[in-house]
Amino acid sequence: MGSGDDEERRGGRRERRSRPLDQPALQELAFGYVARFATSRARLSSYLNRKLRERGWNGVADPDVAAVVDKVVDLGFIDDAAFAGMKAASLTRRGYGKGRVRMALAASGIAAEDGSEALALVEEQQLAAALRFAQRRRIGPYAELQADPPARQKALAAMLRAGHPMDIARRIVAAPPGGFDGLGDEG
Repeated sequence: MGSGDDEERRGGRRERRSRPLDQPALQELAFGYVARFATSRARLSSYLNRKLRERGWNGVADPDVAAVVDKVVDLGFIDDAAFAGMKAASLTRRGYGKGRVRMALAASGIAAEDGSEALALVEEQQLAAALRFAQRRRIGPYAELQADPPARQKALAAMLRAGHPMDIARRIVAAPPGGFDGLGDEG
């Protein structure tokens, strides 16, 4: 089999071999990544380490991923606290609660001190976020008909997975279609 046979098996495309990285190429990758994506320190570091595994290293000294990430942070292209605020606001607008936001921030590598302000804002908006989630899923006051017990259990589980506190989730799921009286002391 010749090289033409290999090309046919790949759908007529030639495989492009990437050159191993050196320190300037690593910096170029970092700046290209932050130009395209809002990201955190941890995600940029993970991306650069993955690229090193994929392409290899051709530098004189060992690769210094931490120095590249620090340079990007020092230049102001990455701010973990601002990233945490944007991520939390986005998830809250979509109806997710504090628990789910905390998990997303942890998955993005956001340290507790960088995410604390964002989580405080999420906590202030937890009822509004829970109601948005209920509206999207047609739960409780946004349902067309009163749900039977298995459907209420399923709705409650969905609200808990979305990161909402049990007390708020129960009140919303128990609300009759067309009405929600907030978090009063009834029931």
